[in-house]
Amino acid sequence: MPESPSPEPSDPAAEAPAPLTGPLLPVGQAELASALAYGLRFDERGRPRRGAAWEMAATLLAEQLVAQLERARFVVLKRPPRPPHST
Repeated sequence: MPESPSPEPSDPAAEAPAPLTGPLLPVGQAELASALAYGLRFDERGRPRRGAAWEMAATLLAEQLVAQLERARFVVLKRPPRPPHST
């Protein structure tokens, strides 16, 4: 049985995410739930999902996800806000 060629070695520099600069801030439960609910209410193009149940279901599911993340002892951080745009 012939041996299959080994896969190409991946370039670690190409796959590494950009380094984070500056301090990261912890995210509050309400803010995380709001962000998750937004992601559940809208699709990847920013259009609202069809159906009246999405609004309530997204909020309930987001609260459940936040509670589960807390029980699993996850820590969610965010970048500080950018300075306002000068005109």
